Amino acid sequence: MKFVTDTHAHTIVSGHAYSTMKEMAQAAKEAGLEVLALTEHAPTMPGTCGMFYFQNFSVVPRQMCGVELMLGAELNILDEKGTVDLPESTIRNLDIVIASIHGPCYQTENTLEHNMQAYINAMKNPLIDIIGHPDDGRIPIDYEVLVKTAKETKTLLEVNNSSLNPKGFRQNTHENVCQMLKLCKQYEVPIVLGSDSHIDSAVGKFPLAEAVIRETEFPEELIVSTSAAKLKSFLRQY
Repeated sequence: MKFVTDTHAHTIVSGHAYSTMKEMAQAAKEAGLEVLALTEHAPTMPGTCGMFYFQNFSVVPRQMCGVELMLGAELNILDEKGTVDLPESTIRNLDIVIASIHGPCYQTENTLEHNMQAYINAMKNPLIDIIGHPDDGRIPIDYEVLVKTAKETKTLLEVNNSSLNPKGFRQNTHENVCQMLKLCKQYEVPIVLGSDSHIDSAVGKFPLAEAVIRETEFPEELIVSTSAAKLKSFLRQY
């Protein structure tokens, strides 16, 4: 199985990443990618760029180092209403939109009920393409409800390679991703792979995600990362 897109990556402007846009594009070329999405952390994340960064993408070429760039954001889901931290007018002009829950940005009670309302309401937002890393055991959720809602709203669920790193800070990710994939397989819900790379050497690398896909015998036809055309067909704003 060959993966030709990476839909989750951060450059130095996210504040806790270490490579430039050009370095990330060159790494994507070397990894054999056709499409690289640069999805900087939205403004609520401590240390990241401000709103004007996301409003100035028209100056950036969408081809770099022989790779197609998609310029987007990893929005922060802020509360159980699914509120995110860029205005709709800005989000509409992005190429790709991820929405994720991050502890430092999450402004509601961390209970299964609140977390599910946060995800459900975010997925009902037609501007959101992907739910990022819904795999952290510190943020309890109902995976069957998550998967069924993704199917209803045509939202992609992400298998995040960085989350699966055993040295990472997220908890029970392998178990949770396996559970999510089994439900996605059962309900025929597509997924996307993201490296969540914060340095160029990780771009387009999915060894841990691939291992879980093999373990769960997840079908290739439900993985949109194998084709640029398949990915684009799922993106509302492309």
